[in-house]
Amino acid sequence: MEKNRSYNRRDFLESGMRLSLALAVGAVGGLAIGKATASEWVWQIDPFACTQCGRCADECVLSPSAVKCVHAFDLCGYCDLCGGYLIPGANGLNTGAENQLCPTSAIHRKYIEDPYFEYVIEEDLCIGCSKCVKGCASFGNGSLHLQIKHDLCKNCNECSIARLCPSDAIKRVPASTPYLVKGGFIEP
Repeated sequence: MEKNRSYNRRDFLESGMRLSLALAVGAVGGLAIGKATASEWVWQIDPFACTQCGRCADECVLSPSAVKCVHAFDLCGYCDLCGGYLIPGANGLNTGAENQLCPTSAIHRKYIEDPYFEYVIEEDLCIGCSKCVKGCASFGNGSLHLQIKHDLCKNCNECSIARLCPSDAIKRVPASTPYLVKGGFIEP
């Protein structure tokens, strides 16, 4: 009788070990699947819904924000007087630094031919404050807009910017979805 009890205890311990090992392997596999699923979704700003409130610069967990200005060159008028580049009422089209709208000088202006200029965003300097976007939308055709850069974003499950966005312009989309920009799409 004593021998039979020891045998049952051994079987119990072995099956308990197997069960523990199976649970551990299953948990690791579940975590891997969970991470893969989470990385298949990214945050994106709908430029048509964005109201340029400026919260993207302040509320992102990153400093500077993962939100950057994007320029839809197809929509740009390449104007000498760019509402996204110069502050409203700039003195006699003086393009000096004191008249530039961007607080970090992230927008560079390059002469093309009279009267056309090209405006390029230096992403490393952009803080996502939306001042240029608001200026472009107010006085231009809206070729400047904001977008969350996927290579910079921490991809938080509950994005702090999305929670506080007054226009509900920030959505979670599949990573395979191209960036939504004015005038078309850009591949991620």
